[in-house]
Order: sequence, then C-alpha cells, then structure tokens
Amino acid sequence: MAKSILITGGARSGKSQLAERLMADLGPHPVYIATSEVRDAEMADRVALHRDRRGPEWNLIEEPFDLVGALGQANGPVLVDCLTLWLTNLMLADRDWQQAGAALAQVIPTLPHPVIFVTNEVGAGIVPENALARRFRDAAGTLNQTIADTVDEVYLCVAGQPLKVKPHAI
Repeated sequence: MAKSILITGGARSGKSQLAERLMADLGPHPVYIATSEVRDAEMADRVALHRDRRGPEWNLIEEPFDLVGALGQANGPVLVDCLTLWLTNLMLADRDWQQAGAALAQVIPTLPHPVIFVTNEVGAGIVPENALARRFRDAAGTLNQTIADTVDEVYLCVAGQPLKVKPHAI
C-alpha cells in the first residue's frame, strides 16, 4: 500500500502549499488532479496561481467528477486539490456524493502510488443561514471524516503551520 495523506484547514491556511512541499518527498513525476471547474475570471486566476506555483514538471489531470477514475490514470505520486470542490461539483450536478465518497475511500488502500488529498475544514465557523450551505457543510464534514479514517496521515493547516493529527496517541 502506498502512503496516503489528507490535509485540511480553512481558506488560505496554506493547505495546498504544504501538500506541494510534501509531494517533493514522494517521488518523481508528480501528478496533480484538479477537481475545480473554472466558472468565472476569479476562479481562473486561482487556477493560474496554483499552476504557476507548481511548475512545469507536474502532470495535470482535470476531473471534476470521476476522481476514482482519475486516480487510476495517474502514473506517479498524486496530489488531489481539492475534495471540497469535488464535493461541490457532485452536489450541484445532483450526483450521489455519498456513493462517490465511499468509492473513493475503498480505492485509497489499493492505489499503487502515494496520494495527498487537500480539503477544506468548513465546520469550524458559524451555522450557515441557508439550507444548501448547511447541507454542504454537513456533507463536507462527513466526507472529510470518511477519508481521514482511510488515509495513513492527517494534517490540519492553520496560518501556514501544519499540525499532524493522525496517526496520534489516544
């Protein structure tokens, strides 16, 4: 079984930069699986920032829905950025995110290459005022717990500083 890591934290907490630094130790020919769908100029700017920071040595797979299939295409260590955008895509397309999350959790232990997942911690703020936002917050918490239970290591990133939360002693 290859090493698997989940990195979570709030917006602009340094999650992606931490993931990119950790990838340097996982082997050559890194693969970046982008789950975002570029729907506006602001998102295009964010994508360009990530792409420029990574550099040309990364192989790119853009896949907003079939994350399990994209992981199967990878031929080196993988960085998936991010699970919450993937969840958003699934929910907005009215796809079964619970089934997709369960399928992802099942495939992680079988992957031949190391993988790092980036996700957002969305449950630490106030309760959203609308039903869709509450459903998303709850779904993200459930998905994050499912993947955290499956991976070897979990990091919480706060203000650019990582805190390793799994494995841990109870």
